[in-house]
Amino acid sequence: MKLIQKPLILALAFISFFLVTAPKAAFAQTDEIQVYDAAIADQGKFNVMLHSNYTPVGRKVADFPGGIIPNKSVNGTLEWAYGVKDWFEQGLYFPVYTAYSNGRGGSLNGFKIRELFVRPNAKDHTFFYGANFEFSFNYHYWESKFFTSEVRPIVGLHLHAVDLIFNPIVDTNYTGGFGNLEFVPALRVAYNLNDKWAMAAEEYADLGPLRHFDTTHNQFHELWAVVDHSGKSLSIETGVGVGVTSGADKLTFKLMLSRDLN
Repeated sequence: MKLIQKPLILALAFISFFLVTAPKAAFAQTDEIQVYDAAIADQGKFNVMLHSNYTPVGRKVADFPGGIIPNKSVNGTLEWAYGVKDWFEQGLYFPVYTAYSNGRGGSLNGFKIRELFVRPNAKDHTFFYGANFEFSFNYHYWESKFFTSEVRPIVGLHLHAVDLIFNPIVDTNYTGGFGNLEFVPALRVAYNLNDKWAMAAEEYADLGPLRHFDTTHNQFHELWAVVDHSGKSLSIETGVGVGVTSGADKLTFKLMLSRDLN
């Protein structure tokens, strides 16, 4: 019970501090497209994951003046992770990059620090949970503010071959008030064919600020078909996403490659 309580208490403390001090961010292009399932690197293990996302048919106008245009852009990051405890993973996204975008070509976009707290050995429990905190330092064309952050609660169920996972994410750029926190939830329903292969449906959304959600027409909603493969030396997640509202990109592909380094 103490092992369960410790990460939960720390996560709740982080959430309390964050929600007291934080306010809003707008949805823009992203370096990672992923639903967190409370899995972390084993204690003492280093892991690296390459995120790469290509939007062949996307929004043709930047979300803020001087920003990267999503249409035809290729974005990604290298995510470095270290298992500190069985309930705590320290992460670093560096570099965050755009390999190509209209009118700009390639660019470096900053870096992020990540703190991830989870229920220990989440994959072995029917009910699992966690909380992830990201602190981003951005170039002016990636986000409208230099410093932005994310709180990503994690709740889910392992139901034999089926996984149900929900990340009720809130973003902030530390302007405005509590009601201006941006609600950007993510959902995953996966079917595990065996211990190596899984197929999943995912949804990523941006509903707008908590004080007043955008109209459905203007919200960001994407539906994804995803395939995962867990290998001894390399794990792969790939998928295709289709926008279902006018505020979303019409077509996006993602590829994630990860492996332990020790």
